[in-house]
Amino acid sequence: MKRITAKELNQKLTSGEEVNIIDVREDNEVAEGKIPGAKHIPLGELEERLDEIDKDQHHYVTCNAGRRGSKASGILSLKGYDVTNMEDGMSKWEGKTE
Repeated sequence: MKRITAKELNQKLTSGEEVNIIDVREDNEVAEGKIPGAKHIPLGELEERLDEIDKDQHHYVTCNAGRRGSKASGILSLKGYDVTNMEDGMSKWEGKTE
């Protein structure tokens, strides 16, 4: 499984790189702030909402500490998606949030 740290992903964003981010945290966690532009799909809804994820693009997956993101990345990889898990999650995010 491909991995990236919160710091590395933030560097991609601040350098202007276009990235697709999927946040698999629960609603109450996302309400505290998410990475700008991230698509919110709770882990429990992921498989039923696959049609919302472009299979032709690379995606970064985040959660709070990395475990749910790892699980989501595994699910998406098995379904043929190109994904990278943000291994340390939003608990280590120091960039902007919305």
